[in-house]
Amino acid sequence: MYLCRMEILKSQRLNNLRYDIRGPVYEKSLELESQGYKIINLNIGNPAPFGFDAPDEIVHDIILNIRNAQGYADSRGLFAARKAVMHYTQTLGLPGITINDIFIGNGVSELILLSMQALINEGDEVLVPAPDYPLWTTSVALCGGKPVHYICDEAADWNPDLADMEAKITSRTRAIVVINPNNPTGAVYDKSVIEGIARLAERRGLIVFSDEIYDKILYDGAKHHPMARFVHDTLCISMGGLSKNYRAAGFRGGWLVMSGARAKAKSYIEGLTLMASLRISANVPTQYAIQTALGGYQSINDLVMPSGRLYKQLMLAYDRLTAIPGISCVRPKGSMYVFPKIDLEQFNFVDDNEFVYDLLSEQKVLVVAGQGFNYPHPDHFRVVCLPTVDELSLAMDRIEAFLESRRK
Repeated sequence: MYLCRMEILKSQRLNNLRYDIRGPVYEKSLELESQGYKIINLNIGNPAPFGFDAPDEIVHDIILNIRNAQGYADSRGLFAARKAVMHYTQTLGLPGITINDIFIGNGVSELILLSMQALINEGDEVLVPAPDYPLWTTSVALCGGKPVHYICDEAADWNPDLADMEAKITSRTRAIVVINPNNPTGAVYDKSVIEGIARLAERRGLIVFSDEIYDKILYDGAKHHPMARFVHDTLCISMGGLSKNYRAAGFRGGWLVMSGARAKAKSYIEGLTLMASLRISANVPTQYAIQTALGGYQSINDLVMPSGRLYKQLMLAYDRLTAIPGISCVRPKGSMYVFPKIDLEQFNFVDDNEFVYDLLSEQKVLVVAGQGFNYPHPDHFRVVCLPTVDELSLAMDRIEAFLESRRK
């Protein structure tokens, strides 16, 4: 009797998918750490390891209600959590949102995947920004769809190119994804652009998915315009959560809000409800913190003002990087990242992947290549601005020294 020794293969849907934020270069950093090297990690937007604690009242509410959180919740979420999100939408000027228009999820990441699973048939297309947060591209492809990337224009402060977006709509297009404020660029989109996307989606009968996880992380008076204010004649799905504004990424608390022409999307909403039911419920302990988070003191405002820690760190990275000849960057208006452009020829790099790998190997600084965000030009990289001013200064010293050593 012979044993079968055939290799067990992964799904073919995974063959062309990537998540470089935790990809091969990240694995290389773990290898270096195992050898005793200290890595300056500028790759993941995870606030807690850098001393950004969740507000005490959020932690207290979870602790006080932990015994009440032992059982499953409604598959859409706890009533109190959804009601808090509903009240929050009212403060944003979004009338008509009801409890049943809201789903609670294990972070926005889960809600992205659920919303794509409920929508996509094999070969359907979804417009996704380039650069994007790569989970959107991956989720579309994982569900059998085709992510089609529209360009965000660096010369226009990284606002979406509406003409490029419209040119890429086909008979298979089902939806448009908007990430505002944007990861990785730090852009906060102009009101006219948001209105333009809304009118385009309505005209072509497309769902708008608006990822607004950074909606409170704004700098220098930048104003965030919620997409749901402008979408009326098609379905709009907006997403937010606790991970960034409230520095509680590990609690995995997110929400999805349906607005606009919900009557036109009854079948899709039925599908989304089914997908939510299949995962039984979102984690319950965190849901007890949502009301406190949204209704309590918004400490993020202290961090993003000019005297705030997050503002100081972001501007330090921006100023230091743009002072290096051969590096340019659009000044971020939101989020917690900078997305510089590197003159590859001046520093003799083949592409941004080579730059990122060599920077890690030689200087023990970990950043993410722009190609990891599905940007078509291989000459950008993303820097996370969560470390302290002292640690960021050290990282900038190393990046500067590394680039000077590679300058032609």
